[in-house]
Amino acid sequence: MWACGALLGARTRSRLWREVLVAWGRRWSAAAPYSASAEPSRVRALVYGHHGDPAKVVELKDLELAAVGGSDVHVRMLAAPINPSDINMIQGNYGLLPKLPAVGGNEGVGQVVAVGSSVTGVKPGDWVIPANAGLGTWRTEAVFSEEALIGVPSDIPLQSAATLSVNPCTAYRMLMDFEQLQPGDSVIQNASNSGVGQAVIQIAAALGLRTVNVVRDRPDIQKLTDRLKSLGAEHVLTEEELRKHEMKNFFKDMPQPRLALNCVGGKSSTELLRHLAPGGTMVTYGGMAKQPVIASVSQLIFKDLKLRGFWLSQWKKDHSPADKIHPL
Repeated sequence: MWACGALLGARTRSRLWREVLVAWGRRWSAAAPYSASAEPSRVRALVYGHHGDPAKVVELKDLELAAVGGSDVHVRMLAAPINPSDINMIQGNYGLLPKLPAVGGNEGVGQVVAVGSSVTGVKPGDWVIPANAGLGTWRTEAVFSEEALIGVPSDIPLQSAATLSVNPCTAYRMLMDFEQLQPGDSVIQNASNSGVGQAVIQIAAALGLRTVNVVRDRPDIQKLTDRLKSLGAEHVLTEEELRKHEMKNFFKDMPQPRLALNCVGGKSSTELLRHLAPGGTMVTYGGMAKQPVIASVSQLIFKDLKLRGFWLSQWKKDHSPADKIHPL
């Protein structure tokens, strides 16, 4: 079981939590390979019975595998990431909370082992991902309803498939839904090295959009800059550089951004607003700094800036299945 991701909270606690999940992942990987004849009714899962510190409340347990009904799909999980929303859900401070006890994990990819008699959309051997959050992907196997799954190609990289349903979809919808952007227009974002940030860079490049990508300073900033530019980033700036007086000349050579994407909040979001074009929109989809978004009265009155929020789970609730199939 592969697991990785950026976590919320104090750095020390986050580092500890990552180490715990990696250790659990090794224990999973060391288990005997799946066999239809080797105790098929028992599976291993990361379960929490109450909300709290993930490192304290999540336990590795053996669960009974449900029987496959007519509309059910038996799935063997291949990979599952750790997203900030996974941690928030376990802590109990997310917008969607499953009934307890619950299996952790909102995202991942699995391979179909068997299907019920009325299943028509997938077959054994196919790869599938969750259709919605809260499915509980941190387990070796599970039986899900067909409607809870979406088939994906099995010839894409495993880690790409496992992280397909949240970050790239969030990036695409934010780029498409808030401003009518045209090739040559620019977008500014913070947390640009996050999963969503990297997806924004790649999708924006495919759409012909120019990106200004803000990241925290670090000793290996040039290495990160080179990596983001290899994905299609036009400009990579640190938070400190964005605050410099010289930035007023930066947009003489490119259009001011009409769209800002905020995953941080606090001072970082204030700086994004400062560089938005009049009438532009800042979309907030995360709050890594755990600080409020602050906009000045003058920005709202004289620049007519718009502040919006985006949550992929709500978008899915508000749209039909047909809306979710939208090729780039």
